[in-house]
Amino acid sequence: MILTETPIAGAFILDIEPLEDERGFFARTFCEDELRARGLEAHVAQCNVSWNRVRGTLRGLHYQSAPHEETKIVRCTRGGIWDVIADLRTDSKTYRQWTAVELDHENRRALYVPRGVAHGFITTSDDTEVLYMMSSRYVETAARGVPWDDPAFSIQWPIAPVVISQRDRNYPRWAAPQE
Repeated sequence: MILTETPIAGAFILDIEPLEDERGFFARTFCEDELRARGLEAHVAQCNVSWNRVRGTLRGLHYQSAPHEETKIVRCTRGGIWDVIADLRTDSKTYRQWTAVELDHENRRALYVPRGVAHGFITTSDDTEVLYMMSSRYVETAARGVPWDDPAFSIQWPIAPVVISQRDRNYPRWAAPQE
């Protein structure tokens, strides 16, 4: 795996290193030892998948509150997404900054999202599937979100959303605990 830092502290793009032959290729998509060697969390407690019917489906921005924060590794296994993370950690040098990475079934990239960073995406094609590897189990009472269009982050989405859940539409604007 090739790990590339993003502009958000502690977040990384994970690229594969395919070994090709006449059959196609083989590549490692997750390695506990490589992540731990970089000081990153490598425990996986749960894996989830989301399937999205149409281009322009927006999910997020999601996170879990303390003490249930989670690290995520997100990979698009079919179709494509514009994957966004926003730093909610008030003690981070990148607090309230965001970045985005294109993930699709062709580039086979993944995004490592550290604890305390909200995550969301918009689909860039129909029939898109996204795989999530989570360091903690989902706790419904800890589920939180930030509006996709919150002025605290001013995310510049590449396309207008077509489908957004009621839950994602109704998250309150971001206000850090100390603000």
